[in-house]
Amino acid sequence: MNPPASQLVTMPEGKTLEFKRDISSPRNILKTLVAFANTAGGRLLIGIEDDTREILGVKNPLDEEERLCNLIADNIEPRLVPNVELLSLEDKTLLSVEVYPSGLRPHWMRKEGSDEGVYVRLGSTNRKADRELIAELKRTTAGISFDEQPLPDRTDDDLDFEAASACFERHRKRVKKDLESLRLVVLHQGHLVPTVGGMLLFGKDRETIFPDSWIQCGRFIGKDKADIFDHIDIHEHLPVAVEKVMEFLKKHAMRGADFSELRRKDVWSIPLTILREAVINAVVHGDYSQRGAPVRVAFFDDRIEIENPGILLPGLTVEDMLQGVSKIRNHVIARVFRELDLIEQWGSGVRRMFNEAEALGLPQPEIIEVGMRVRLIVYLAERIKVETSTPITAEAESRLKSRLKSELAAKVVLLLAEGEASKAELAQGLGHKSVSGELHKQVKILLELGYIEMTIPDKPRSSKQEYRLTVDGENLLDG
Repeated sequence: MNPPASQLVTMPEGKTLEFKRDISSPRNILKTLVAFANTAGGRLLIGIEDDTREILGVKNPLDEEERLCNLIADNIEPRLVPNVELLSLEDKTLLSVEVYPSGLRPHWMRKEGSDEGVYVRLGSTNRKADRELIAELKRTTAGISFDEQPLPDRTDDDLDFEAASACFERHRKRVKKDLESLRLVVLHQGHLVPTVGGMLLFGKDRETIFPDSWIQCGRFIGKDKADIFDHIDIHEHLPVAVEKVMEFLKKHAMRGADFSELRRKDVWSIPLTILREAVINAVVHGDYSQRGAPVRVAFFDDRIEIENPGILLPGLTVEDMLQGVSKIRNHVIARVFRELDLIEQWGSGVRRMFNEAEALGLPQPEIIEVGMRVRLIVYLAERIKVETSTPITAEAESRLKSRLKSELAAKVVLLLAEGEASKAELAQGLGHKSVSGELHKQVKILLELGYIEMTIPDKPRSSKQEYRLTVDGENLLDG
C-alpha cells in the first residue's frame, strides 16, 4: 500500500521518489519517468519545492494533468502509461505520477533514440545507460541470465576441469558430464561450448574475455584511501578467490583469544560471517558485462567496503533486499556456489548479514549504489585496547617464562594473545607509565624469534605500528 501524500513529502528523494516544483522543464520530468520505468518504478510529485519541501500546489491542475499525459505519450518509447492522478494536501492540489517497473524496458526518450536516450535511476539521480546496461535491461525483460549465454567461439577444453573437480572434491566427485548439468557448458550447433558462467568460474583464460573478473583488495591506514600499506590482486577461479579474500582480511584483522573454555578459541576483531557473505554476494551478483573495474574490497580502520560492478537488477531496491527479496543476476555462478555450500538459501544472505550485525552489537551495514556499482559497507566495532586488568594466570606465565627466559617477554606474549597492541598499549597493560628500554629490547627479541610480527611491516617506525602474535607465538600458548 502506497503511503499518503502527507507522508511522502517528509521522505527524502531517492531511487523511487522525486519532487518537482512544476512542469516548466518537461525534459527532466520525462527522464525521471523513463528512469523509474527502467529501474524499480517510482513516484513523482509535482507541486512541491524539492529543496524546502514547501507545498506550492499546481495551478490549473486539470489542464496540467492533460498536458503532462500528452508529453509522456509524445516523448517516451515504447509507450509508457503511468498512473497520473490529482492529490489534495493542505488545500493545495498536487500532480502525482506513479510509474511501475516496466515489462517493455528499456524505455527511452524518443528524440534521443534507443541508443542514447535510455536512463536508469541511481539513488536520487538519473543516469544515462551505456550499451552494456541497455543489453542488461533487455536480458532481464526477456528473462535471460547473462552467464547462461553460450560462447560459440570457445570449446569445452577452454574450461579447467581439474580446477572445477578440486572445488567439488569434498562434496562429490565430478565427471565431465556434470559440466553440462551445471550449465558450465551447453550444446550449441551440435558442439559443447562453455557458457559465460562456465568461463567466469573455471575458464583457463577468462580474463581475456572478461578482463574485470578478478578481485582487488586493499588495507588502508585510517578512514580513507590516502594511505595504503598492503594490497593484493586475486586472479584465482571465483570459488577459490572468495577464500583468498578472507585470508587477506584475516591477515589484517586483530585476533584475540578466549580462554574461558578448555581450549583456546580465536576471537576476531572483524565479523567474518558477515564479510564472507558480503564477498560471496558481490561475486555472485556482479555484472561482468560491465567494463571498468573488478570486485573491490577496501579495509579501513572503522569499516570494510565490498563493491561489485553493476547496479541493482531492475525492479529491486535495497528495501526489497532487506525483506529477503532476491533476484539472481548470474544463475550459473549462483547454482555452482550453492552446490559448493557457499550459498545456503537464495535471498537470505542480506537478511543474515543484518541480523548478525545486530546480534554482534555492530552498526547496521549499508547498501548503496555508487556510479554503476553496488557497495556494501560493514562497520567494525570500536577497537578494544589492552587494559591493565588483562588476566594472566600464574601457570601460563610460569610456563612461558621458562621457555622465553624472560618474565617480561612472557607477559608481552600473553597481552598480545588478547589482541594487537602498540608498545605504548603494552606498557599500559604491564602497568608501566611509559615504554621502558627493557620493553623495547624484549619486543625486538620476540620479533627476531618469530613469535610476534609488526602489523605494518613496511613502516617499522610508523606511529601507528602495532604488534601481534605469529602462528609460532600462538603455539607457545597452546603448549
